[in-house]
Amino acid sequence: MKIFSHTFLILAAVAAALVLKGCSLVDENLTDCEQDHLLNYELRLVTNMSTEISTELETTVATDMELSAATALRDYLKNIFTDFAHDVDLSFYDVVEDSVRLHHEAHIMDANQSSYTLYIPVRRYMHTAVANVADNQLVSLEEDDYCHKGRLHQVVADSVRSHNTGLFTARLPMDVLEDVDQTFNVRLYMANCASALVVDTLGSHIRDLKVHLTGFATDFNVCDSTYRFQYTSIVKSEKLALSAPGGLCFVSVNYPSRDTRPTKSVIETTDPFISENAANALWQIRVYSTLPDGTVTETKLGVSKPLRAGQFKIIKVKALPNGSVQPDDPDVAMSFELDWQEGQDHEIDL
Repeated sequence: MKIFSHTFLILAAVAAALVLKGCSLVDENLTDCEQDHLLNYELRLVTNMSTEISTELETTVATDMELSAATALRDYLKNIFTDFAHDVDLSFYDVVEDSVRLHHEAHIMDANQSSYTLYIPVRRYMHTAVANVADNQLVSLEEDDYCHKGRLHQVVADSVRSHNTGLFTARLPMDVLEDVDQTFNVRLYMANCASALVVDTLGSHIRDLKVHLTGFATDFNVCDSTYRFQYTSIVKSEKLALSAPGGLCFVSVNYPSRDTRPTKSVIETTDPFISENAANALWQIRVYSTLPDGTVTETKLGVSKPLRAGQFKIIKVKALPNGSVQPDDPDVAMSFELDWQEGQDHEIDL
């Protein structure tokens, strides 16, 4: 995995002189004493995007179609897997009782680092930060007046488009002391991820192809850094324009899948790999191919390896004359239905 490491630091330098607003030097309780604090923000991006594209699509035996797919994917994802933050939202919460928010700021950053001066009382805080939410068309920060309720919530719908921004979050306990120079170090990590389906269509004669995905989280708890799977939603992939014939490329950006399945017993076999059934996969790709006679073939690709935050996964398939697509990855199981009709598809629990 290649790491783009731009360290994200919060440097909180407590002013040497105590600001005597609403408190006294002889007060034992200093929670009302406010002081200036300097916070310097810089994003950190950890992703395998470049390595995945190079390994899967830019090898010495890569076709012109695969090379053009690599170029299209790099262009599409350059504003997703990036250390550039347009906006940043900062919250500071009480650490007792109901963990109510005590201070809140939002800034337009438009950089990979920026500094802000806060004027907040001396006390213990839980600090959370989110970046690149303001322009995201599907995800919004909700219920953030209380620390453990704050979440990045995806719109509720039967089907959604891809996320259009890379989302970054962080959380850090802060014990702000009186008259002490302090440094608080925290890293912002990416909260969403992406995948692509590259289809070799030579010899298949398919007229049209659509790609949908399912099995991903719908919400992210900012303070706890955990995902919620509140409902089943379909993510519609975007088709990229390729400069070379012979194939198609689809990409989607979304929340991660569930991470693991219970371990299953191993069956002895002469085959080097055993793929799980599509129904037991962690996430699923549904491919709808329209044939020359107008019929549609549905292929379900079940992926048994998790798709994690910050990760990019490419799955390559070969389109067959009957409209089904055959994966070349042993961790991807396949099932298909000829002459598929909308309405006869059934949800599979993931």
